[in-house]
Amino acid sequence: MSYTTPIEIKGLQSLHVQKAFELELGGSLPELTIGYHTFGKLNASKDNVIWVCHALTANSDVSDWWAGLFGVGNVLDPKKYFIVCANILGSCYGSTCARSISPLTGKAYGTDFPLVTIRDMAQAHDLLRKHLKIEKIEICIGGSCGGHQVLEFAFLQKKLIQNVVLLVCGARETAWAIAGHEAQRLAIEADHTWKNDEDFGGSKGLRAARGSALLNYRTFDSYLERQTDLDDKTDELRAASYIQYQGLKLERRFFAQAYYSLTKSLDTHNIGRNRGGTEKALSQITAKSLVISIDSDLLIPPSEQKHLASHLPNATLKTIHSNFGHDGFLIEFEKISTAILVEFNFLYHKVY
Repeated sequence: MSYTTPIEIKGLQSLHVQKAFELELGGSLPELTIGYHTFGKLNASKDNVIWVCHALTANSDVSDWWAGLFGVGNVLDPKKYFIVCANILGSCYGSTCARSISPLTGKAYGTDFPLVTIRDMAQAHDLLRKHLKIEKIEICIGGSCGGHQVLEFAFLQKKLIQNVVLLVCGARETAWAIAGHEAQRLAIEADHTWKNDEDFGGSKGLRAARGSALLNYRTFDSYLERQTDLDDKTDELRAASYIQYQGLKLERRFFAQAYYSLTKSLDTHNIGRNRGGTEKALSQITAKSLVISIDSDLLIPPSEQKHLASHLPNATLKTIHSNFGHDGFLIEFEKISTAILVEFNFLYHKVY
């Protein structure tokens, strides 16, 4: 690896591609590294694969951030399935990103890192799929940015991917979400160190960006319930401390330049680009689809999942009640598990 990941990721594996990786919007990366995790074993018939696509600042260790769905007896059961999760292109947890060393310059790409689209991320996933000799994916699952990747991967591999689970995502990035990303990038740009050639340059700006993002990740009710002060304090209030704490956590585990470029990647999400529009593109994804929305989601609201389910040919829509808003897909494990197991009942009894 050409840089040090912000935190140690146990079990991380790497695929090094020693040739140019062509990008959708032009240009290329001279070489590519994909960090990834696998759990369980590929069976003899090679039909027990669950492919997980992670969200914006997560990593490929799905056992860590989706522990409520992962484990023996759960949906992501490594005793039954060969579970794969790849770190997305542009992320700083094992894959080529803004802090990787360019073989052309001997220096980190930094702010010169090219614009990577969600479609490029799916192409990188497919390189890993071929490397692992996977010929069929039973279920491809992801939430938020992960759901965007699932859509692109399912479009790319229409025959190979049998079933998809799409949580709190949409057919394209909305103006509302893009505006939020730009506000976060402005916060990073306000930190004069963000262009420095150092891994943690712009870290204070990243902390501010995270605070801004959290306003859409949760809801009024969740802040009211969990962050309301129970006394007459006038300073160091619970809600303010929560934002400070969450911002500091991300500052310590992520690189500002990588976060900046990933928000630009999110802005590119549009399953219908150069495909005749979103409805036409969705109509070509034939996998059985479970679309899950969170009723209180402010960032990618249920109307976006309703649009998906209306235009995917073989889709079921399930709306989950939660006070946690967009973050509900990382918290409401029991409700999500039930929805998946009801829709794909073979998960109850399939044994390898």
